[in-house]
Amino acid sequence: MQKQLSALVDSLESAQRKLRSLSDKASGEQFARRPAPDAWSAADCVEHLNLTSRAYVPLLRSAVAEARLLRTGHSGSYSMDMPGRLLAFMMRPMKHIGKFKLGRVKTTGPFTPRGGQTREQLLSEFVRLQSELIGLVRSADGLPIDQVKIQSPFGKMRYNAYSALEIVTQHEHRHLQQAEEAVR
Repeated sequence: MQKQLSALVDSLESAQRKLRSLSDKASGEQFARRPAPDAWSAADCVEHLNLTSRAYVPLLRSAVAEARLLRTGHSGSYSMDMPGRLLAFMMRPMKHIGKFKLGRVKTTGPFTPRGGQTREQLLSEFVRLQSELIGLVRSADGLPIDQVKIQSPFGKMRYNAYSALEIVTQHEHRHLQQAEEAVR
């Protein structure tokens, strides 16, 4: 598998391990507790990631199918486009200066956690979606996914499918960091 795609798979698998470790360490109450009235719990973070992955999976599935139809191989390295690069930068895990978090971004309505799922349901869905994402990354090997654009599920921005995969992985690690902080 191409090195950049292999790194994406590693990142998705790392996110899965992080969540499993967090879930194993946290009590049910810790996992569901919001650290502040306007802050998300670990459960909220996982639900948000599941909502996001559910939106990205069909877009990425279509993008891989479209890249397959281009009938041009991809032997070099993948490139993120400018909108994708910008969004991936914004989705990285947040930096802290004391109690201040740099890079907070408010999500849109469809991606706001609603609650009501058990930890087991959230984790099961996360694992299922990770498996789908990993399968999509593997199926993209050798395809020009950086030549296929998708519409962001978060708004009007368009970026290439390789950028989308980078955004998804950065976004996962950002919210897993947030989940870890919520449990502390």
